[in-house]
Amino acid sequence: MLYKFKSRATADLIMLEPQGRQIVSLIGKAPGASGIVTAAQIPAAIAALEAAVAADEAQPPVDDAEGEDATAEDRKDAVRLRQRAAPFIDMLRRSAAEDADVVWGA
Repeated sequence: MLYKFKSRATADLIMLEPQGRQIVSLIGKAPGASGIVTAAQIPAAIAALEAAVAADEAQPPVDDAEGEDATAEDRKDAVRLRQRAAPFIDMLRRSAAEDADVVWGA
């Protein structure tokens, strides 16, 4: 399943199911086939995502399966929450500026 986020203020944003589910959960919404973030809920959603990004970046590097520290190259190649959430945060900010809701559907 794909998450397709839409707003009158921006182009559509498409995410794969695991990442879309994570983003929707982080903003306090129930993951599912459809939903809405109203213009009034957008500031809280942005704050929740920014807090989650800060918490993610505070985490120590992930160890590999053998219990050794991840190499600098492994950390460089890892996609962090900041990178995954940035397009959605941008969509939320643009939507807030135009007082537009953000909806998603499968």
